[in-house]
Amino acid sequence: MSDETARAGARAQGSASIPKVRAALLRYRVLAWITGFGLILLTYSLLRHVGLALPGAEGISEWLGPIHGTFYILLLVSTFDLGTRVRWSWSRMILTALAGTVPFLSFYAERRNTAAVVRLLQRG
Repeated sequence: MSDETARAGARAQGSASIPKVRAALLRYRVLAWITGFGLILLTYSLLRHVGLALPGAEGISEWLGPIHGTFYILLLVSTFDLGTRVRWSWSRMILTALAGTVPFLSFYAERRNTAAVVRLLQRG
């Protein structure tokens, strides 16, 4: 779905939905950053666990894994919420969700998606 289709969808929903889109965007951004940092720490811990000589991070993966998993699920929900509000295509929502599984990629996806939604709100 193109940005033009998304803008038309936002206009069809009316200006009353703009605060809801902004709230959904904020939730998505916060969860993308939490998930991204958690994944970096978890990756570091797991690399240390498999034998790489990395300082610190003993035992982090035992408690950080479930926490990261919980935040990743919340990221999936917030991605779906934001994506449906701004009428993203399914492929964009899926790629955004998958970005949370690759270290550092969630930061890149968050910046691109935030810029796209801000442009949409400014034009709509």
